[in-house]
This record gives sequence, structure tokens and C-alpha cells, in this order.
Amino acid sequence: MKGIGDCLSHKKIQAAAAYLKNLVHHTPIRTSTTLDQSVGMNVYLKMENEQKTGAFKARGACFKIGCMNDEAAKRGVIAASAGNHAQGVALAAAKRGIQAKIFMPIHTPKPKVEATKSYGAAVELAGENFQEALFAAQKEQQQTGSTFIHPFDDVDVIAGQGTIAIEMLTDQPQLDTLIVPIGGGGLISGIAFAAKQMKPSIRIIGVQTEAACATYHTFHKHLLPSLTCKTIAEGIAVKEPGKVTMPLIQQYVDDVVTVSEHDIAASILQLLERHKTLAEGAGAAAFAALMRHHQSIHSKHCGIIISGGNFDLQKLSELHAHTMHLPANSMA
Repeated sequence: MKGIGDCLSHKKIQAAAAYLKNLVHHTPIRTSTTLDQSVGMNVYLKMENEQKTGAFKARGACFKIGCMNDEAAKRGVIAASAGNHAQGVALAAAKRGIQAKIFMPIHTPKPKVEATKSYGAAVELAGENFQEALFAAQKEQQQTGSTFIHPFDDVDVIAGQGTIAIEMLTDQPQLDTLIVPIGGGGLISGIAFAAKQMKPSIRIIGVQTEAACATYHTFHKHLLPSLTCKTIAEGIAVKEPGKVTMPLIQQYVDDVVTVSEHDIAASILQLLERHKTLAEGAGAAAFAALMRHHQSIHSKHCGIIISGGNFDLQKLSELHAHTMHLPANSMA
């Protein structure tokens, strides 16, 4: 019996790319000679923080809702999210003219809540973390018959996220490594699958924060410790790997590494101060992995996914607190 992951194909990701062409941005790739010199390789930053809604999630949500038939669309959609998937679903639902209700953890940053509402979606705050918000959303879905749009464990969502790899390897075919943040794994599953179809030799490295690193431990066959999931990278604060995404990660991803809260805070500040771009915690995770692990990343042309930029600017002072005890050259 085939698993749901077997339904993913390069043809589906190509179909997603064609469908999304006029719905989302083909985001730019940015380079920096100073950055290249500091890490000893050519680095290419994929600016998904400049995507519609400020994050890559619009891709998967738009393709998933676009795949729904008219009868299902009439019943609306429900989703659970720490923020960016919420905005993606809200945008996609608005474009199709259907109702959306989003369940978000109670500690979700206010800008993400307000942005989700601005697209016309109803928002309900429920639970201390993503898993509790997810449970509340699934319970309501069973009562209403609306279509549940999973943030990562869905083949159509994964295919939508995989369009990033098509763009990157079309724009920069010399890329030999991609570093991708991991929460539930939808982004890296789609990117890894698509990239390996286009260029089998490419190396895919996933990154998680030490506070929420269930996929890291599962990938390396460790016993899963108790995780707090309290992190400035709340967009990837997921307590357990996805059921669909984890097998894809095990098959197509070459390595998974972790970064600290200090690493992420320093990277947000470095991206803002040196590269003049705003990344949220999850969005800066891949950059943080580059800065922390570059000596062990054997790459000449390395792509970094800046996955989102929906950061609460009122928390900038907290970032400085995170980095107070870092060595001076960590921000270079």
C-alpha cells in the first residue's frame, strides 16, 4: 500500500510552479562578496522574506487551495499555524473567495495575528504551542466539514514549497548545497525532493534550533529528549517530525544540524545590519547554520533559504540581550 508521500512527484512540483507563476513572487537571490570571503564559499541568499505575506508559506497554501474542488471550497478551510502558514492560507482563501478560520498558539506575535486577520480570515488563539493549536483546529474541522490545510504534512503543500528549488536551480544552476530550516519539514521536503530530481549531486542540509530539534534527533537516530520549543524562531517550534515529511527527509536530505538561540539572534542582527534585510527567527536559521558550521560545509556554491521576515520589531532589544555575551567577531 502506497503512503501519501509516494504521491509526490517532480511533475506535481512543476505543475505547482506553473499554477503559482502569477500568484506568488519569483523571489530574488542576493549575494555578498564580504559574506563569501568570511565563510570561504560563494553564498546565495534566497529571499523568501520578500515573498507575498513575508514568507514562503504562501506557495504551499496557494497550491493546496487551488487543488480543491468547488464543492470543498464552498465549505471553507481551517488551518493551524504559528503565523506564516496562517497568512498564506488567509491569502490563498481570499484569492479564491472562500472562508478561512485559523487557529494560532496564544503566544503568536501580534503582527502575525493582525496580518492574518487583514486578509479576511477569522483567527482563534488556542493552546500553548503548535500541537495544541493543531488539535483545536482538527476538532473544529471534524464538526464543520471544512477542509483542513496542514502546514506541512500534505503533498500539495510540500509541492508548493518545492517550487523554491526550481527557481534557485534555474537562476543559479551551479549551486552544490542548499541549507534549509526545518520546523515540521514541509519546506525542506519539497526543496530536497525537487532539487534532487533536477541535480542529484546537490547536497541538502537541514537546520533546527536546539530548543525544537525533534527532526534532528530522529534523523540521527537519537532518543527524542523532552523539548521546550520556547525559541525566538517560533515559526519552526514544532515538537515532533511530520508523518509525511520525515520519510522524505530521511530519503532526500543529506544532513541535519542545529543552531543555538544566540546563533539565530546574531544572524537576525547581521542580516539587518550588514545585508539590510529583515528575517524572523525561523527565517534566519539557515543563515545561522552557515555562520556556525561553515568550516564543515564543503561547498563552493551554497544556497541559503531566508524563509520569512515577519519579525516583531519591538523585540529587537531582546536580540541584543541574546548576543550580549557573544565574541565581537561573531557579528562580523
